[in-house]
Amino acid sequence: MRETSGHERAHFADERTRGDLRVLIVDDEPIAREVLREELAGRPDVEVVGEAENGPEALERIAELRPDLVLLDLQMPGFGGFEVIQRLPRGALPFVVIVTAFDQHAIRAFEAGALDYLLKPVSQPRLEKALERARAMRGNQPRIAESLARVVEVAAPAGKTRKVVGRSGEEYYLLDLDDVLAFQAEREIVWIVTGKQRYMATQPLKAIEERLRGSVFQRVHRNALVNVNHVRKMTPLTSQRWMLTLSNGQELIVSKRLAADVRQLLQW
Repeated sequence: MRETSGHERAHFADERTRGDLRVLIVDDEPIAREVLREELAGRPDVEVVGEAENGPEALERIAELRPDLVLLDLQMPGFGGFEVIQRLPRGALPFVVIVTAFDQHAIRAFEAGALDYLLKPVSQPRLEKALERARAMRGNQPRIAESLARVVEVAAPAGKTRKVVGRSGEEYYLLDLDDVLAFQAEREIVWIVTGKQRYMATQPLKAIEERLRGSVFQRVHRNALVNVNHVRKMTPLTSQRWMLTLSNGQELIVSKRLAADVRQLLQW
């Protein structure tokens, strides 16, 4: 038998100390909430910490209770499951399982590799698989954050704000792309620059550029992508070199190779 490594022992010990999987049930139908609560009641490693019957209440409960898992109804009065994900409180990134009768839009989102979903009526085997996945993902904030961002991106109507994942300290945030001024690479780190602070990106600059192709973000240098909507001034340094000033006062050099593209995009 292979001996368990010290790393594995630490991992298993950490799993034990985490305790029960903390679950929040969100559905506007009382019967639907009751059914899910009863399905979860007999499981020794699951604790239902609360319920919510609409989007605003769900956000309050998530901020207050910090659940590991949210079983989230897709369609609710006011705003539904996708809007809850878009508006998650800062620093709160639970594993989300959408519960839906059937919605092709939802299926497309999850086929993109994001999170999980349950079809009503929820079967016990399918619920158990969702719980297993939630246990496996617990504590993996980067993967959960990226998954949530993909859900928002795939589900949002054309023209709606998309999200990008940024890290600050040990916490991960879903940031509105409209609020991002630039992506700036410094060696191995890519910084997400906003008007108030910088966050560490979870992807390399090339991958970010590919994902944002056709958007308002323009490559201005081998180490920078700029949101052209936040460019406030373009100053010539030489006949082929320019300085961009962003809405936060930050200045960026435009490379000679990309100067013509940037001038054309800005209609300069």
